[in-house]
Amino acid sequence: MQFSPVRTVIIIAVTLLGFLFALPSFLPQTVRDAWPSWLPSQTIVLGLDLQGGSHLLLEVNQDGIVTERLANLRRDARSILANDNGIGNLIMTDLATRTIVIELTDPTQSEAALTALQSLQSNIGSSLFSSSSVQELMIEPAADGKISVALTQEGIDDRTSALMAQSIEVIRNRIDELGTTEPTIQRQGNNRVLVQVPGFGDSTRLKDIISRTARLTFHMVYPDMTAAQAEAQGLPAGTMILPSQDGGNELLYEDIALGGESLVDAQPSYDQQRSMPVVSFRFDTRGAITFGQITSANVGKRFAIVLDNQVITAPIIQSAITGGSGQISGSFTTATANDLAVLLRVGALPASLDIVEERSVSASLGADSIRSGVTAGIIGAIAVVVFMVIAYGLFGVFANIAVLLNVVLILAALSMLGATLTLPGIAGIVLTIGMAVDANVLIYERIREELAAGRSKISAIEAGFQRAMSTILDANITTLIAAVVLFYLGSGPVQGFAVTLALGILTTLFTAYMVTLFIVGRWYNWIRPKTLKIQFVRLIPDGTKFSFMAIHKYALAFSVITSLLSLGWFGYHGLNLGIDFRGGSAMEIQATSGIADPGVIREALSALDLGEIQVQGFGEADRLLVRVQTQDGDAVAQQEAVSKVQQTVEAVGYQTRGTETVGPTVSSELAITGVIALGIALLGILVYLWFRFEWQFAVGAIVSTGHDVVLTIWLFAFAGLEFNASSIAAILTIVGYSLTDTVVIYDRIREYRLKYKKIGLPEIIDISINSTLPRTILTASTTFLALMALVVFGGDVIRSFTISMAWGVFVGTYSSIFIASPILIYFGLTTRLDRAGEENCDKLSKSADGVSV
Repeated sequence: MQFSPVRTVIIIAVTLLGFLFALPSFLPQTVRDAWPSWLPSQTIVLGLDLQGGSHLLLEVNQDGIVTERLANLRRDARSILANDNGIGNLIMTDLATRTIVIELTDPTQSEAALTALQSLQSNIGSSLFSSSSVQELMIEPAADGKISVALTQEGIDDRTSALMAQSIEVIRNRIDELGTTEPTIQRQGNNRVLVQVPGFGDSTRLKDIISRTARLTFHMVYPDMTAAQAEAQGLPAGTMILPSQDGGNELLYEDIALGGESLVDAQPSYDQQRSMPVVSFRFDTRGAITFGQITSANVGKRFAIVLDNQVITAPIIQSAITGGSGQISGSFTTATANDLAVLLRVGALPASLDIVEERSVSASLGADSIRSGVTAGIIGAIAVVVFMVIAYGLFGVFANIAVLLNVVLILAALSMLGATLTLPGIAGIVLTIGMAVDANVLIYERIREELAAGRSKISAIEAGFQRAMSTILDANITTLIAAVVLFYLGSGPVQGFAVTLALGILTTLFTAYMVTLFIVGRWYNWIRPKTLKIQFVRLIPDGTKFSFMAIHKYALAFSVITSLLSLGWFGYHGLNLGIDFRGGSAMEIQATSGIADPGVIREALSALDLGEIQVQGFGEADRLLVRVQTQDGDAVAQQEAVSKVQQTVEAVGYQTRGTETVGPTVSSELAITGVIALGIALLGILVYLWFRFEWQFAVGAIVSTGHDVVLTIWLFAFAGLEFNASSIAAILTIVGYSLTDTVVIYDRIREYRLKYKKIGLPEIIDISINSTLPRTILTASTTFLALMALVVFGGDVIRSFTISMAWGVFVGTYSSIFIASPILIYFGLTTRLDRAGEENCDKLSKSADGVSV
């Protein structure tokens, strides 16, 4: 109660800094522009689900890398053997084994051929700072005098990694050309890149700009045979067949006469004679010379311009073109001509990129999410504030001041760290509001107990704060473990939830102890009240003596039966898996006028032959949710299906508000990661509780937590709630909340085992549960109020997330009383402590003035 000046300065400084860092996020841009430069000006970064934008996870198509590399090897091997060494050969490609097989017309030249082919070997440096290298090819004799050239897996992986690094730079340059602000481009692993572009609503255009290879090449057309004749009679040596933009096929020479890497500029323009958009290009000096030589030597012949293995145009060369410039014409619109010019200016991607995960949110959907999240937060906060005032009167006002500062510090930390606030993150703040009062409730109930035991007012306040802190720390650290696991193993909005939850725990520890103690201490020294009336309206009467242990066998039997039935229901009916875990696509669409009609959409989409398509209402009457199953084939097939659906719904008067696509590879990874996250969190909590208590307490907590997880999964199965990545976050949060309840009771059992050495363990458990029952009910009530505000006003996007957490409050409260506590009896826990336990409890039983209880 005697605050040092340093401690007071720290509290005031942290409070002022919190308001200063949080304030810019709520000021208009004009005010922020005039804000003094020495004051904090950074604002909270809104996630894509709040401000709109596109999230793409792209993966290098390794099969495409292998196919292209084998094609290059085949061409180079033919040139080395035939042109440079006069060795006749026939080369075949085996994609399955990633090998080209060379058959020599004269087998006696095998040794010479092997020696000549060694020049194909490309040693790729495995590290920028290492002199070691990776052998890319295995060149060795094969049966019947043949020679095989095989790609090694190490070489493929190294080439993939190198091409990935080049691709990231190309993607960055392409996005910069679009003029977007603050895009996020991050490499993930050896073959993936994450791209997030806030505020860019046209996801279809963004996907085309980013994932399109844009590899421009020029080839001579084979003069003496058509593509159809070649398919019937066999391909001439050194030729290939490529599709044409007009729907036919062209027979071209494999050799690239000129490549797009020689371009120095490309601009959209308009051909006045033909009245059509075109793309004008210009070569560098070397390219212009080569272009002039090719056109001079092939007047009267057809010259094909190929973009991403498709013939855009194949005009006849009328005369030599020596100016180093030209035009690409085709079925372009003004927009597509502009985009192609962007791609050609920046350069081609060195490898094909497949979209394995897509999440796009329109600006209107983001605004709706902000509105629903803020509304839920305000209503939840008001409900908790009113409830605390009713329950604790003036001390409830003190707690509300601490909770308000708690929220300010969370927002300030988000702003200062540059962390991203997502819609689940807002849910995390609202949940923190409900749970933050728990620390104050623990302190207040302790003060009441100390007063009832005959302590003086100031001694009771000091003892209440000191003796509650151990419980508060234990309870919050278990939830913090779950939040840390979520952050490292989660992704996107789930990470946003983990950040706000973790920050909320840290700020709660600061505000509940230091700030509330400071307020209570200043108030007491100023007013000097004759009596301390902490409880205003008592929800649970004092001195309850419920005999919970008298029915513990029935409770445990009931819990076992309900758990088995829940597992049976889950095993039979399964879960309504979201696209995070089963793959596929989901689109939120909105009628441009009137009420949405699911029947019209189903009828329109049934003709697309895309397999199972689900259409259901989603929130408002003018909105629908469309789900499309994972398509057979690669990621390109899934993107084509999404495009077909978007075009179809737009044709019948709907607009797309948001799109999510998850490929089968990513969905299986998310499922595995979710299971790992749950396992790691439980293991971490088990180790912590074992360290802080005894092994019986740790095992008891895990058993009761397992019960809560099973019943929560049953809720998803029974109610048909969508089970997605956010559901894992909800389960881990329920685990944290349930353990908070359990730890509060366990702390009291540990204390009373020292205090009441002459009575049995069942009686000690009963006394412990009864003494903490007011806190249990009060905390459950405030948390439930906050969560119900999210359920009702938080919107459909996070409804299953919030419903499951509200359910978790109920089952967590039940399990902490009827499972975690009585199960200690069956684990051989006695009322006799070991030496370490006695010392630990002895510390807990010391009051503020050093007198033993």
